[in-house]
Amino acid sequence: MSASAVSPQVSRAHKKMCDQGEPSAARRCKLRDDRSWWKVASAFVVLLSAVQPTFAASGDSKKQKEKTPEPIGPTVSYTTKIEPTGNADVDAALTSSSDLLSLQKTRAVGPFALAGRIRSEYSRLNTALESFGFYDGKITITVDRPKGAQVPPQISMDGQDIGLPLWLASMPSGQALSIKVTAKTGPLYHVGSVKLVEPDTKKPVALSESEQKAFGMKTGAPAVASDVLQAANQLNDTLKEEGHPLAKVDVPTAWLQPTSRTLDLMYPVTIGPKADIGKITLNGLDYTNPRFVRRRLTIAPGQLYQPSRIEDSRQDLASLGIFSTVGVKDAPKLAPDGSMPLAFSFKEAKRHTVGAEAGYSTDLGGRVGASWTHHNLFGNAERLKLTALVTGVGGTAQQGFGYDVYADLFKPDFPGRRQNASFRVEGIRQLFYSYRQTAIILRGGIVRQISKRWNVSYGIAAEQEKIEQFGDTRDYSLIFAPLSANYDSTDLPSPLDPATHGARVSLSVTPSASFNHGTRFFALLQANASTYFDLARLGLTQPGRSVFAFRGIVGSVQGASTYDIPPDQRLYGGGTATIRGFRYQGVGPQFPHSKYAIGGTSLDAGTVEFRQRFFKSWGAAAFMDAGQVGSGSAPFTGKVRVGAGAGARYFTPIGPVRLDIAVPLNRQPRGDKWELYIGLGETF
Repeated sequence: MSASAVSPQVSRAHKKMCDQGEPSAARRCKLRDDRSWWKVASAFVVLLSAVQPTFAASGDSKKQKEKTPEPIGPTVSYTTKIEPTGNADVDAALTSSSDLLSLQKTRAVGPFALAGRIRSEYSRLNTALESFGFYDGKITITVDRPKGAQVPPQISMDGQDIGLPLWLASMPSGQALSIKVTAKTGPLYHVGSVKLVEPDTKKPVALSESEQKAFGMKTGAPAVASDVLQAANQLNDTLKEEGHPLAKVDVPTAWLQPTSRTLDLMYPVTIGPKADIGKITLNGLDYTNPRFVRRRLTIAPGQLYQPSRIEDSRQDLASLGIFSTVGVKDAPKLAPDGSMPLAFSFKEAKRHTVGAEAGYSTDLGGRVGASWTHHNLFGNAERLKLTALVTGVGGTAQQGFGYDVYADLFKPDFPGRRQNASFRVEGIRQLFYSYRQTAIILRGGIVRQISKRWNVSYGIAAEQEKIEQFGDTRDYSLIFAPLSANYDSTDLPSPLDPATHGARVSLSVTPSASFNHGTRFFALLQANASTYFDLARLGLTQPGRSVFAFRGIVGSVQGASTYDIPPDQRLYGGGTATIRGFRYQGVGPQFPHSKYAIGGTSLDAGTVEFRQRFFKSWGAAAFMDAGQVGSGSAPFTGKVRVGAGAGARYFTPIGPVRLDIAVPLNRQPRGDKWELYIGLGETF
C-alpha cells in the first residue's frame, strides 16, 4: 500500500496492528505518523501488515458523528483532561488523536456509547505514542464522578473495567464526569537493520551516493514513523528526479525487536530504466490555440524526465490565468522507444468577468467604478479590460468629481518568450486644488522577465492634456519613454498578499519632452524600496503574525526647474504613497496664504510600519511616515513633514481590507488635521 497524506482525523482512525507470531520475539508491526497535526507537509498512515486489530477502528470524528444515532434513554456529559508527558510533540499528538477530547462537546452520548468510546481510545493513543518511537508506552484512563454525588457509591472507575458501562448508566442525569488520560511513553526505540530489496526477488538494491544521501535512514536513528516513511518518499522522489519515471519505493515492512528495543526495516525498491520525455498531448483546449500552449511549454520531447521541471511547466501554464485547472499525467507505461509520454489536461476558465473597484481616503475622496474583462481574446491568452471610474467624491484635496476611463490590452509572450506587452488608451479628468487636468493618454510597453526575481520594463507614452491653474489654462503635448528595473524577493503569488519577508526594489528613469509652450526636455529619476522583517526570525512569534515593514522613496527631476514642466509632472508629497497624515499634494512648496501646492523637483520619504495579525482574519498596524519635497533637483531638501497613525485589517481570500487613520505631527498652515484611508491590500 502506498503512503498517502491524511488529516489527523483520518490518521486517528487507524489502529496498531502487531503479530506476536514472528520468530525471535519480533513483532511485525504497523507504522504510522501521527504528527500531521503540526503542519507537517507529508503526513502518512501506513499498514506494514494485514493483521486484524484487537478492536474495530472507530472511524474519523466526522464520520462517527454522522453515523452515531441519537442516544435513547439517559445521556452522560463529561470533560477530558490529558496529563502532560513532558514531550510537547507527543502531548500535541495525543490531543489531536483523542476522540474523547474532540467529541466531548459535539452531542449528548449514552452511557454504553461512552464506554465504547473510552475503550477504543486506548488503541488510538497507543498508536500516537508508537508514531514517535515509543512502542512500550502505556495508556491509563480513569473516569471520576462528581464530588458529593451519592449514586453510584464508587467514586472512580478504570476505563478497562468490565463494569464501566453499567457504572456509567447508574449516573444521575445532569452530572458531568471527569475523564483523566495518563500516558507513559516508556523507552524510545531506535532503527535496527535497514535493507533495500527488489520487491519480487528480494535481492539487495545498490544506491548511488546521492541516492543514499537522499534516503538518509540509518541504523541507530530514533524509530519515529514520520522519519521512516519520509525516507521512502525522499528516495522515491530522487529516483524519479534522476530520470526513472517508473521508480517506486514501497512503504517498508518493519519488525519490532523488544529485546534490543529496535525496529528492523525492509524497503521494497524498484528503480526502473531511465527515460526521456516522450510525446506530449494537450487535452481540453476549446478556445485556446494549441500552438501557443506548445510554445509556452518549458519542457520538450527528448529532455530527461524530471518531475520538478514538468511541475514547473504545469505551474507556468496555470499562471496564464485562462485555465481554471491544469493537470499533467505520465502514461501507464513507457513508449516503445523507451520514452515517457505526458498528457496535459486543461479546463478553461470563464472568458468574461465583471469586477468592481472602490476606495476612499479623506484627501482624494471616494473612488468607485466597474470593469469588464474579456479573457483569451484571440486564443493566445490575450486580455482586454475596459474600466470606468468616478473619482474625487468628497476629498479635501479635490474640487469636484473626476473620471478615469481606460481600455487595457495585455498580450503575453510578445514579441517573444518571457516578455509581455501591454497597451492602454486612457481618458482622465482630475480636479485637484493644485490644478485641474483633462487628458488623453496613449501607452505601450513591454515587461521582460530576466530571472525569477528581476524584470525590466520599457515603453513609450504620449499625452495630450489641458491644465487650469489659478485661472490660467494651458495645453500641453508630452512624450515619455519610461525605463525601469524591478526586483522582488517576497515570493508572493499576488501583489495583494501582505509581504512578511524579502524586499522590493524599483529603479526608473523617464526621459520626457513637453511641447506647446516651448520645448522642454527633462527626466524623472525615481527609486522605491521596501523590505520586511518577521519577528518569527527571532523566535518571538509565529511566522507571519508580527512583521516590521520599511519603505523608502527618492525622486528627482533633472533638466528643468519647477515652472518649466507641466504641473502634473512635478513631484508632490502626502497621501498613502508617501506621507500619511497629510493630504495628497499637501507636502512641499505651497502658494502663499493658501492650501494650493506648487509641486517640486525633488522628493524623499520613508516609512516604518508594524503589522500584527490577530486570530484568523483580523490584524492591526501602527506606522510613522516622514518626507519632504524640494524646489531643487537634489533630494533631502525642503521642510520635513512627519505623520503617524494606526489601522485595522480584515483578511479576505483576495487580500486584507485596510482602514488607516493618520495625523500630521507638524501640520503646516491650512493643512488637514487627520486623514482616513480605506483600501484593499497593504500600502506597500
